[in-house]
Amino acid sequence: MKHLATLSFALSMLTGGALAADPIEGTWRMPSGNDARIAACSGGFCLTYVNGPNKGKTFGQMKPSGGGNYEGTVTDYTKGGKEYSGKGKLTGDTLSVSGCVLGGLICRSQALTRL
Repeated sequence: MKHLATLSFALSMLTGGALAADPIEGTWRMPSGNDARIAACSGGFCLTYVNGPNKGKTFGQMKPSGGGNYEGTVTDYTKGGKEYSGKGKLTGDTLSVSGCVLGGLICRSQALTRL
């Protein structure tokens, strides 16, 4: 019985950890008025359009880099699907997502708001 209780506790700890969401996950409103969903994928997080002309397309992949910061890539479909180095900064219910060139010297950002 003691082993069963220990096993039960261990499984509940593993399951609880696996179900814990990262603060970046969820649905976000973009400045364009379209929405994006951020969900776990490929060892990080995928940013996918929920509606609008690019509905269903992934426009970013990010991994946590600590302190509410994320790093990865973003895709700009207004530039023919060009991919840029990307970064994100989560502050409360605002996520600032940037696409950068020249090693981060020039970046274009937009603020997403959690829905």
